[in-house]
This record gives sequence, structure tokens and C-alpha cells, in this order.
Amino acid sequence: MDALSANGAATAADTVMDGLVAAMAQAAGDVEAYVEAAKRAAAALLVRDGRPDRKALDTHQHIAHGLSWIATYGDTLREMSHWAARLKGEGRFGTIEALLSQILFAEYIAQLRGGIPMNQGEIIRAGDLGCSAEDTRSLHTAVCERFLAEGKTPASMAAAASLLPDSLTRATVEETGLDDTMDMVRDQFRKFSNDKVVPFAHEWHLKDELIPMSVVDQMSELGVFGLTVPEEFGGLGLGKTSMCVVSEELSRGYIGVGSLGTRSEIAAELLLNGGTQAQKEKYLPAIASGEILPTAVFTEPNTGSDLGSLRTRAVKDGETWKITGNKTWITHAARADLMTVLARSIPDTNNFSGLSMFLCEKPRGTEDNPFPAKGMTGGEIEVIGYRGMKEYELGFDGFEVPAENLLGEVEGMGFRHLMATFEGARIQTAARAIGVGQCAYELGLKYALDREQFGKPIFQFPRVANKLVMMAAELIGVRQLTYFSARQKDSGKRCDLEAGMAKLLGARVAWAAADNALQIHGGNGFAMEYPISRVLADARILNIFEGAGEVQAMVIARRLLEDLN
Repeated sequence: MDALSANGAATAADTVMDGLVAAMAQAAGDVEAYVEAAKRAAAALLVRDGRPDRKALDTHQHIAHGLSWIATYGDTLREMSHWAARLKGEGRFGTIEALLSQILFAEYIAQLRGGIPMNQGEIIRAGDLGCSAEDTRSLHTAVCERFLAEGKTPASMAAAASLLPDSLTRATVEETGLDDTMDMVRDQFRKFSNDKVVPFAHEWHLKDELIPMSVVDQMSELGVFGLTVPEEFGGLGLGKTSMCVVSEELSRGYIGVGSLGTRSEIAAELLLNGGTQAQKEKYLPAIASGEILPTAVFTEPNTGSDLGSLRTRAVKDGETWKITGNKTWITHAARADLMTVLARSIPDTNNFSGLSMFLCEKPRGTEDNPFPAKGMTGGEIEVIGYRGMKEYELGFDGFEVPAENLLGEVEGMGFRHLMATFEGARIQTAARAIGVGQCAYELGLKYALDREQFGKPIFQFPRVANKLVMMAAELIGVRQLTYFSARQKDSGKRCDLEAGMAKLLGARVAWAAADNALQIHGGNGFAMEYPISRVLADARILNIFEGAGEVQAMVIARRLLEDLN
């Protein structure tokens, strides 16, 4: 680490790189030992009779959520260590990768020892969990001390900053560790985003316009909506890693474009996991081709994340289901052709057991008549960001759905069907967060290089450059954590824990990047004419949708405590 920081690592010897990679592996192991100790300490308060206790989790939310953040840091550093080792073995672990790695290791170890910012004003410290000095001993090993002393010094920060300008002509700041096929996918969608999205995104945002159908059609031709749909149903049959790459690059251009595929992904997973063969054959090819644009209709007023208390009901009437109730925060609803609607079909239930999922077709709306369907009304919810698809409140009054459009043709499985989509949806949300963060980084870096104050570009001031270095370093960490969750999913392994961690960290990283990039813009960043103002508003939603950060942290905590048994 001394050689890297002192000499800028321009001619770092293999022995120095080998030493850093080995130090990362050792430090990641030390952090993991602390994570295990933190789990045991938290379990003393949060576990009863060998199981996570709901009342204790509610009472000690700060501790439960803090445990989630501690474990998320541990997994992030572990995956960075694995990424570095892979790259080193392939001869691709270069100077920028080394510098940003040691900087992030130093910063995250320091936060693990001193306090992790779960949010503004909410810090979790080891003592909050009841950890003893012995529990934290593994954070004070020689290698951890070395990272703290040498990893994030003014010299290493300056050395990393000197290499950042080159990243404006590259897809990412660092080697992603993906294979040539995924790099080709990234290049293709980066070019599409640069040509068809970036020049127009801010105008779409300012005018609060729907993304033009011409862009949607081009995305269909590129296979965006059928990326992970099996080839037998007309899709490309690729994995979640490809979904991450595509979602990241499209969201780097505009989060609305990056999110267009989310509803198709959710609908396809619902059908693949729970649909009948006839339902799959009818809908999957049309979803994959973009002929059908789906939307997810789950959330209700006053329920939020408490899906078990949904009130929208579905009543069987002969060969028809009639749906009545209200839904809110429904994205792209007017333009959608197919709604996946979660409703209570089993009366006298007040929990998840009475919920069923319905495949509800509707005519595509127009600007003059957004909801022409009988038994259905809707109104737009105006939002500060995440535009381009629009958000709506929907009302159903006897909306008719054919009996065969009950997903799987089995009642009471709605919540289970929905849960099966959460892994993929959260992985994709993490990828969208990376794209938003990358966009903020690029806008901030370009502005810092172009803007002159006191006779020189503001990039030459350390507090400006250091903000950009930390953006780049954190993006590496959350990118590798997200790719890991995607690989877990692709290999058929349960990955709700990993996906939740990627989403949790990704949302914070994107927000921090957008906030700091706006700060770099100074007063201009507060002007709506500058795209960074849009990116800040877009970044804010990431900690809310697909599971608010607080709910996400609780889900992670439950899994961590279950794994103790």
C-alpha cells in the first residue's frame, strides 16, 4: 500500500499488487469474523427460542437494521476481494483498480470500527449491538490497521484522482470482471444510451413526458424486454448478470428508460414461476417481443409495504373474476397492456393467505383517454423525479378478468408468487442504482474538469476530487455485490439476502453520488437546466421503491438471524 500511494502505482510491481490482493483477502476475512460476532451479540436481544422475535425486532429496530448494514459491508468487501483476485489472475488488476480497492477497504473498515451511516443522522456502532472489545478484535488486526494507516491517504487519493479523467472515455471506472460477452453487451447498450437517451432525457424530465414509443420500440428490437425469458418463449435466455449490465447502462442514460424493463421482468418471472403452460405460451412471447407492455399493480393506499393487509378484492362470478378496490403508485399504467394485479380472492382473511395474482388485460391508453377500460379509472400522481413512465392511482369497480387469468389457476398463492419475483426485482433495482450513481459520477467529473475557479479547474481542489474518488470506489463495491447476487440467482441458489444487500447499499451509493455531484456543481446544480438536478431527484426514489430501505434492512436482519440456527 505504501508503494501504491507514494508512487501513484504507475509502475507498481507484481509483488506490490500481489500483496494488496492478499491483504484484501485477509482483511475481508477479519471483517467477516466481526460480522459473525455482531450477529451473536445482536441475537442476544433479537432471538427468542432459536428464532427471530418479531416484537424484539420492532423494539430494537436500530440494532436489527444496523446488523444488516454491518453484514452488507462484510459481503461487499468479500466480493471486492474475490473480484481483485480474479482480475489479478487474468493480468487485469491495474493501478486504478488497486487504488480504489485500498481506498474503499480503508473507508469501510474505518466505518465498521467507528460507525456506519445507515442514513443521514442514523449511525450504527458496534457498541449499539452490545459488541464487546473481544467481538471487535478482528477489526484491529495488523492488516486492518495497515489499511487504516496507508489505504486512504492524501497521496493515494490524489493518485486515484489523477486517473479519473480517463474514465470519461470508458464504460466504467474500473475493470468490471465480466467476460467478453458481457462487455460486448455493455458496449452495445452504452452506445444506445448515449445516442438515443442521453441527449433527450433531461427534456423528457423537464416536460414530464412519457418516453417516446420510438425509443421503446428500439429497446424491443434490442431484446430488452426478453433478456431473461427462455428462448422457447421467444426471449434471449440470458441470465440476471446480463440484466444487470443492461439495466445499469440504460439507467445511466435515464432511470426511466432503465426501468422500462422492470415490469416486463416481474411479469415474466410471475409467469415462469407460477403460470400454467397455457398462460406462459400466451403471454411470454408477447412480453419478450415488447408487443405487450406489463405493469405491476400491487401497492394500495395506506398499506405501503404491509401487503398482508391489502383490501382490493376479487369475487368469482361464473367464469369471470370481478376486481374492486384501489391501487396506488402504479408505474406506466396508462400505456400498459397487461396488469399483474394482487387482490384478495379468499374472503374472511386478513393476511397473505387470501391473496391471489391475476393477469388483467386492458386496452392501451392514450394521452386524451389514458384508461379506456370498463370498470377501471385512474389519475396521475405528479412526482419530482423518476419520470418518463408516470405514476398513477387506479380504481377498480367490478373490473372483469376471465377465470383462466388467475395466475396458475390456483387461489391463495398471490403472495408466494410475488415473493418469487423479489430477488430479481431487487437485483435489477441495485443495477439501476449503479447506473444512476455512474451518471452522477460522470456529470460531476466532467463539470469539475470544465469549471474553473481561482485560475484552475475545480477538479484540482482535493475536496472536489476526493468526492469523485469515493464515488468511483463505492461504485466498484456495490457493482461487485450486485453481480454476485446475480450469479447466485443464475446458478439457482437462494439469493434474497444478497439481492437485498445490493439494493440497500446501491440506493445509498446512488444518493451519495448524486448529492455530491450536485455539490460539485455548486449553485448551478440547483438550477433545473442542469441534468444533475434531475439525477438527484431520480436517485431519491431508489431507497423507497422495491422495498423501502428500512423494510429492506429488516428483511436482511431476519435472514441473518435465521442463518444462526
